[in-house]
Amino acid sequence: MCAFPPGRCRTQFFSVSEFYPPTYVGYQWLSSFELFKESQAVTMECSSLCYLQLLKQCLKVTTCFLLLLFLCNCGTTMSESPYLVGLGSYDITGPAADVNMMGYANAEQTASGVHFRLRARTFIVAEPQGSRVVFVNLEACMASQIVTIKVLERLKSRYGDLYNEQNVAISGIHTHAGPGGYLQYVVYIVTSLGFVRQSFDVIVDGIEKSIVQAHENLRPGSVFVNKGEILDAGVNRSPSAYLNNPLEERNLYKYNVDKEMTLLKFVDDEWGPIGSFNWFATHGTSMSRTNSLISGDNKGAAARFMEDWAKQTGFGGKAKSMYTDFYSKSVAKLQGIPRRVSNIIPGVRENYHDLIELAASFESSGGRPATRFLSVRRRVRSSLSQSQRPGFVSAFCQSNCGDVSPNVLGAFCIDSGLPCDFNHSTCNGKNELCYGRGPGYPDEFESTRIVGDRQFRKAVDLFKNAVEQLKGKVDYRHTYIDFSKLEVTMSSGENVKTCPAAMGFAFAAGTSDGPGAFDFKQGDDKGNPFWRLVRNVLKTPGQEQVECQKPKPILLDTGEMKVPYDWAPSVLPIQILWIGQMVILSVPGEFTTMAGRRLRDAVKTVLTQGGNGKFDKNIHVVIAGLTNTYSQYVTTFEEYQIQRYEGASTLYGPHTLNGYIQEFKKLATALLNGQRVEPGPSPPDLLSKQIELLPPVIVDATPIGVKFGDVKSDVPQNSTFKRGDTVTVVFWSACPRNDLLTEGTFSLVEILDKSTQTWVPAYDDDDFCLRFKWSRPWKLSARSVAAIEWRIPEAAISGVYRIRHFGASKNLLQSISHFTGASGAFVVV
Repeated sequence: MCAFPPGRCRTQFFSVSEFYPPTYVGYQWLSSFELFKESQAVTMECSSLCYLQLLKQCLKVTTCFLLLLFLCNCGTTMSESPYLVGLGSYDITGPAADVNMMGYANAEQTASGVHFRLRARTFIVAEPQGSRVVFVNLEACMASQIVTIKVLERLKSRYGDLYNEQNVAISGIHTHAGPGGYLQYVVYIVTSLGFVRQSFDVIVDGIEKSIVQAHENLRPGSVFVNKGEILDAGVNRSPSAYLNNPLEERNLYKYNVDKEMTLLKFVDDEWGPIGSFNWFATHGTSMSRTNSLISGDNKGAAARFMEDWAKQTGFGGKAKSMYTDFYSKSVAKLQGIPRRVSNIIPGVRENYHDLIELAASFESSGGRPATRFLSVRRRVRSSLSQSQRPGFVSAFCQSNCGDVSPNVLGAFCIDSGLPCDFNHSTCNGKNELCYGRGPGYPDEFESTRIVGDRQFRKAVDLFKNAVEQLKGKVDYRHTYIDFSKLEVTMSSGENVKTCPAAMGFAFAAGTSDGPGAFDFKQGDDKGNPFWRLVRNVLKTPGQEQVECQKPKPILLDTGEMKVPYDWAPSVLPIQILWIGQMVILSVPGEFTTMAGRRLRDAVKTVLTQGGNGKFDKNIHVVIAGLTNTYSQYVTTFEEYQIQRYEGASTLYGPHTLNGYIQEFKKLATALLNGQRVEPGPSPPDLLSKQIELLPPVIVDATPIGVKFGDVKSDVPQNSTFKRGDTVTVVFWSACPRNDLLTEGTFSLVEILDKSTQTWVPAYDDDDFCLRFKWSRPWKLSARSVAAIEWRIPEAAISGVYRIRHFGASKNLLQSISHFTGASGAFVVV
């Protein structure tokens, strides 16, 4: 037995279910050489006998040290890890100016700043000598067929056939606060003035880089699964449609939305836990249709909270609200974010007058030239990256969220404060007045934080208690289906067909998360004579289409509209990813709660009753919504009859869900029996046909005598702020479309290191408390400003701070120049 002297040798061993590294260093040793030197010092006051005893003890220590070191280093080769596991993450934040947001189809909702940045997060699980699967969680409204096509082309050029359409899934979280213009079908890019190349490019680049990271991080590891309920993060926004499902079916479930979160925990053999992905159904509509700041909404917030929690706490302790408690009042807990700050903050409160005097010596810096990489280097989280240890990656993925709203307080009329009409979501017959209320009402940012925090805390609980290890085969099946004319055999034996895509009148009514305009309303199965005339200018649906889509009254016959190119998809991908007991169903749309339940149950029945023993009852089937492409909603046949928004947006008619169930059962059977699947018809590549109408940035300008990055409105001189206050600084800026500052930051809060008189990054674009707001005085103005708002967290450290801005300007010759500027210093007490 090794008996190390107290305090001389400190080891930390990791279990597969918990990981508590205080500073992300797996083993911390005092070297045998140091022990030997220490023993020499002691011998100066000892007899020769004491010297020999100490030397003997030192040799025992050294021997034990070498033995333990050997065992630790051999850990990966001695383990029986079933898989290779790799995770990756990359910035996909699109243009923060001028581009229409994707989700609400509100032409007036254009980006003008950043709430927090968007990312693509990837996991790869592979059998050491066998198959592998890739899952990408995309902080965007949905996946895009053209994005998927181009990502796969890039992967093929890098890796050959290793990664392809069969084993790669790209799934959107459904935030309604990300730049649009990256889809290829006309109906999805009308409000963005057509295709936006910059939005498209940054997403494709980010997905590729996140997959490359995950591939390069592949190492022996394990995957664990856990499940649990979140009761207060989603409500059914179309309960009247849900109630049209059979009573006996509804009685099988306790709630009218799915409350269960399913989480995968990834553990590296050497480094311990390296990340988690989870699936939970709730819409990304905590941020409203009037918000103009890029945001990952509640799921993006949850991902930020969990990744920062992992770095800060090493997965130890109880999960707390990340907005109020993220920056601990204890300096000892500051070792997470920002790590560099923890080494310069004293343990006792500074003398207030000394801080004021110190802050007064730092005036605003004025605008000055910078490099593009300066904003990357100054990012808080880039300062946390470890040279060897993989960064912790946490993704909050979307599921069957079709009728699930995060606005859990319910829908109310903004004029009277009364609940909206139950069947039509109207107020005195008008849908424009009916809005859902989030838990932070009337503050949408607070609602986003709360719903994100609820998902984060459940994910932490599941993560820390995940003990069921995934074991078994890794496999996949994928095919394309033409849903415009799919023949479906019902359980009764009746043969029916799906229809070319079409959108009903209730589509234009929107939902209580984001109501539409004019006199449309949900639950309309008749239509309106005036809007029929308007519709007929674009395309009059044929009688066959009208009959096929009944009882949906057709507003837009998108499946039969081909000018200037396809308005809606016809060919859709469906896919199953299999990892041990975990089965992921990749669907290209938003399934409602009951539609998702029926699909999951159908696939589970096929897999567990196949008779070959590959699956038992302990199988976890999740739906990954909005994956690989986008085709709007999927309701049950019964919900479709009610023609609320979801039914009106079920493109391929009343039998759409039955078509999905039929085809997924075929995939599941092929997976079970090891059979290959016909690839089906390929979807079109419409990139060369895209029309771009968004005007480019012509030139940026400032008033005479003013430089880009100069402060327009500074903090007051000798100003002091308290926790909970908001600090606002306005800079002369330029259009953010000139450079997206990918993996960088537009805004930065810095704290002064008194010992070196240097500024250290503290908060940036990825922090919930910091907002970057960009604006022009009028639409065509070449001048613009950036307002940076910092809501000082309750646990912020006392000290001297300043706010800094990064940007890029364009001159008349179209060349780009980067700049930076900083505010005057101020004190936080």
